[in-house]
Amino acid sequence: MSDVLILAAFLAFVVFLVAGKRRKYAAIAGWSLIVINLLTAVPEYLTLDNLLYPALAIASLPFLAITIHYLLREEPIVLQISNAAAVATMIFVPFTFIPVFRDLLITSVVNQAVWLLQVLDHPVQVEGWNIIIRNGFATEIILACTGITAIAILLGVTAGSDNLTLRQGLLAFLIIVPTIYILNILRVVVVFIAWSDQWFTGLPDVTGTTEFGAGYASFFWAHNVFAEALSLVILIVIAFGLFRIIPQLAVFARELVNLYLSEITRIANMIRTDTISR
Repeated sequence: MSDVLILAAFLAFVVFLVAGKRRKYAAIAGWSLIVINLLTAVPEYLTLDNLLYPALAIASLPFLAITIHYLLREEPIVLQISNAAAVATMIFVPFTFIPVFRDLLITSVVNQAVWLLQVLDHPVQVEGWNIIIRNGFATEIILACTGITAIAILLGVTAGSDNLTLRQGLLAFLIIVPTIYILNILRVVVVFIAWSDQWFTGLPDVTGTTEFGAGYASFFWAHNVFAEALSLVILIVIAFGLFRIIPQLAVFARELVNLYLSEITRIANMIRTDTISR
């Protein structure tokens, strides 16, 4: 189902990029399909004890409502973020549906992670083509482990900037792609070492699951907590770096945040007033 929704969102955003006056409806379809895809993936993420993405899925509902509201009014800021989403989708989808792109990227991450593990004196066994094993602990490297999602989002936001110069675009590309790719390799390696060496056995096993074998708590803390939190911090740092290179992007980000916060505040005040009046 996920692939169908992603492909449908891709087609909706293609229409948005080429359509004329009615492109707002294509953007609404694209955003709606992305949110539906997030919501349908919640059960899978919960089985993996991943709380970040379910939280994002829940937060996406008011975001979608506000986005639809302003798209119908053809608000320039929301049209611009929709343009960024469209570009990000254009970048991400080929790696999802074209096997040679997907497999090449995953193989590259596996090979470089294995090399770095060997350099760090943590030799591993590779099973098949994308599963690394050490001390009886195995990790499968999939597309989500390559950093392509973060790369696509930031490149989309950059490409969606108004009056972007060639110099700004090239500098942004050099900041986004190599930085995220290299840091993602480090993330994969550190999480795997923490998992295979059982770094966090002293922390509580809040998952209570035995589906993934004994010692899963170390993977949970390394991957679902510490790595996720650090990834968010790194993305914020990269964003501020982009703001220095592309000042108009900083202005856009500020206006976008203000727009959504003001709308959330307005809705909250309406609900509070209605509650008091009752």
